[in-house]
Amino acid sequence: MKTQTIVPTRVVGPIKINYHQLSESISVPLATFETPLWASVSRGAKISRLTAGINAVLLNDCMTRSVLLEAKNALSAAKISPLLLQNRSALDTVLANTSRFTKLKDWHVEQVGNLIFLRFSFTTGDAAGHNMATKAAEVLLDWILEQYSELQYVSISGNYCVDKKNSAVNGILGRGKYVIADLIISQDLCRKELHTTASAVAALNVKKNLLGSIISGGVRTANAHFANMLLAVYLATGQDVANIVEGSQGFTYAEDRDGDLYFSVTLPNIIVGTVGAAKDLDFVHDNLQLLHCLDVKDSAQKLAMITAAVVLCGELSLLAAQTNRHELVRTHVCLERKKV
Repeated sequence: MKTQTIVPTRVVGPIKINYHQLSESISVPLATFETPLWASVSRGAKISRLTAGINAVLLNDCMTRSVLLEAKNALSAAKISPLLLQNRSALDTVLANTSRFTKLKDWHVEQVGNLIFLRFSFTTGDAAGHNMATKAAEVLLDWILEQYSELQYVSISGNYCVDKKNSAVNGILGRGKYVIADLIISQDLCRKELHTTASAVAALNVKKNLLGSIISGGVRTANAHFANMLLAVYLATGQDVANIVEGSQGFTYAEDRDGDLYFSVTLPNIIVGTVGAAKDLDFVHDNLQLLHCLDVKDSAQKLAMITAAVVLCGELSLLAAQTNRHELVRTHVCLERKKV
């Protein structure tokens, strides 16, 4: 029996975004049951239009899969890493014979006793790349087992990827698109549109996001609610929404620059694609078209930078609200329950 789940979706913006030496104003569809999110992101979007815009920079792009092998002993396992380095060209050739789009970027090895955790990093074009990375890792794993008969297969995934789990390694090495978005807001705009000051936002970010995350035991993360915006974009654009687990790891940073506010978000693990699973659904196609992410070069990277800009809009609005006593609760009651 088939059932249909409908998630409320609203288009917010436009958001003024600068990337790849281009500037665009993009209207963004957000699918969420948390209705105040639309207003929150809309306020941040308005700020972007009243300033020079949000600058988005992509630092890295990869999809990862780790395989798990077993050697007879620790000494035997330790020999594998240098042998792989000597055979880099062979690994590239093996992969090229199986995929037009998947390219081996690099790999990292961790050894525990006689166990070898081998984390491959691939580029996967405009696909998010989960299945492509797994298939590529399997091909490389088969080649390794053929070359080194003393090794034994344990698993196609050794949890060092790290897929949809909280980890430090993803924040350090990246999984998906590593994007930073930032903007500068004048003192007058802070007061008029955000009802706060640069010093208040910067101080709250340190006390709430940074110190609060440290005492709670957060793993390479210090932000207010990245996951809210990620989920809304992922649902609207046909992404694997479970990837908000690693995607929500990231940092909010704010500075008071002589009364003006510098505000940024850093997201090392934005996992999005514009081709592949679910992208043939009508609503996904329409939403990607609305975002100008169809039939353009490096469309998945563009979508990742738009996503980071959306995160910035929502993060900025929430932090500004929390500098004012009662504002957060009052607005949520007003927007969710339709009464004051």
